[in-house]
Amino acid sequence: MSTASEGIGERRYVGGVEAATPRSILSVSDVSRYFGGVTALENVSMALNAGEITGLVGDNGAGKSTLVKLISGVIPPSAGHIEFDGRPADFASPSQARTAGIETVYQDLALAGNMTVWANVFLGRERFRGPRFLHLLDKKAMIVAAREMLGRFQMNVPPIEGNVDGLSGGQRQLISIARAAAWGSKLIIMDEPTAALGVAETQAVEGVIRTLKDRGFSVLIISHNLDQVFRLTDRIWVLRRGRMIGERRTAATDPNEIVSMITGARAGNGEVA
Repeated sequence: MSTASEGIGERRYVGGVEAATPRSILSVSDVSRYFGGVTALENVSMALNAGEITGLVGDNGAGKSTLVKLISGVIPPSAGHIEFDGRPADFASPSQARTAGIETVYQDLALAGNMTVWANVFLGRERFRGPRFLHLLDKKAMIVAAREMLGRFQMNVPPIEGNVDGLSGGQRQLISIARAAAWGSKLIIMDEPTAALGVAETQAVEGVIRTLKDRGFSVLIISHNLDQVFRLTDRIWVLRRGRMIGERRTAATDPNEIVSMITGARAGNGEVA
């Protein structure tokens, strides 16, 4: 397994002491997306720092899902450009984005319920043994590797040879996240990672997300749960009606300000967000 990118860029000095300046892992510049006469995104710009957890918030219809699809190669932008890890991200498909190091965990998880846990971990990346023309699956090697991959995240590993449709929602989400991190990803995008999960399962998933950051991964979380966003993230970006309203460092803002930015209502200081 490859390690995540270093989150260190240029050097800067604070009070005479050398400090690291975060390096951008993803840069979205003046991106627009049109569907016929409908504008889903208009001149959207944002940047994600390597090694950080970033939140993307906004009401339904704000354009969050469209932006994620652009970043992950599902659809191309109508205008503007995206850079990933310092290179143009002109992905023609999600597989190209995955090859570059972007993995997306969607709300529906994209797991095959009638397949085993280990088979889901290796879905699309199967290992084979013997001569290529025989195309024999190396089941033993994949089972061992899948157990090791899931174990890295200090989670209760479900039965590796059991079918996914017998697992709880939290276990399925943990498998999806661990699978995304297992393949040398640099950026992991999560769409509503704990939707419909109970309290205990949500805590387990959030623990895995924190582990990703500790191991140097960059994470983008799309969530309607502001409490969760404030628990997990380093920065928050706000979309409203297809436009990027702005960014806040999580430690320097509060839910009231973010809600004002999401809704366009007047903030406590009397200004329109």
